[in-house]
Amino acid sequence: MVSYCEAVEPVFKGLSDPTRRALLDELFRQDGQPLSALASRFDMTRVAVAKHLRLLEEAGLVVSRRRGREKLHYLNPVPIRLIYDRWVSKYTEGWAAGLADLKRDLETTVEKVFEIYIRTTPEQLWQAITDPGTRARYQFGARVESSWTSGSAYQVIHPRAPRPLIEGENLEVDPPRRLVQSYQATWDDDIAAAGTSRVTWEIEPVGDSCRLTVTHDQLPDNADSHLYGGWPMILSGLKTWLETGQELTTPGSRLYGGTS
Repeated sequence: MVSYCEAVEPVFKGLSDPTRRALLDELFRQDGQPLSALASRFDMTRVAVAKHLRLLEEAGLVVSRRRGREKLHYLNPVPIRLIYDRWVSKYTEGWAAGLADLKRDLETTVEKVFEIYIRTTPEQLWQAITDPGTRARYQFGARVESSWTSGSAYQVIHPRAPRPLIEGENLEVDPPRRLVQSYQATWDDDIAAAGTSRVTWEIEPVGDSCRLTVTHDQLPDNADSHLYGGWPMILSGLKTWLETGQELTTPGSRLYGGTS
């Protein structure tokens, strides 16, 4: 079994080089950039920039997606979130959370891609995504309710909330591989005014593990960061629950967790 230190070693390697950190800064500034745009900002060849991006992808810090002929690159904060949950949150959670809020406030992109590897089967992962009780274990006490058929409705509810937190339609249901949902946040009137976006869950088996990719897109240009800012905590909690059976303590779980 791969130890935690071995698992995070590629992340630290990815962050150790100033050029790779600068590439992450560029994707933080504007997500979803092609190689040509990124290479134009560095005094090096496209091949050299591509090598740095490949190392960042291997570390899970960057996720790429094809859009027509272009390959777009997205910042994936989930590996950094896992390191934060292990070490940072114990000591300086309030200070670090404030910086994370600042980061989210500065982001104005319309598509977010999150990727994580979980030691589980596709069937177990699908069940964790769709089962109300399991969902509450890692989504801050919130449950999901649906019949899980294409075209059916779903709601994310919390026992302490007077109305659903999220509502939408299951646009595509293909267990245990792919789930596409419309996403209408309804936990307050200002958030609801942002309208409907889309969330796609994609499960791919990789040996004894699964790669889970969550894409939150069709967001408005001025999307409130609370619409997508919780995904790293949710996915970190999902990984912890499936691999250890333990609930992960995060700022979100402390604020909203619990069922009573």
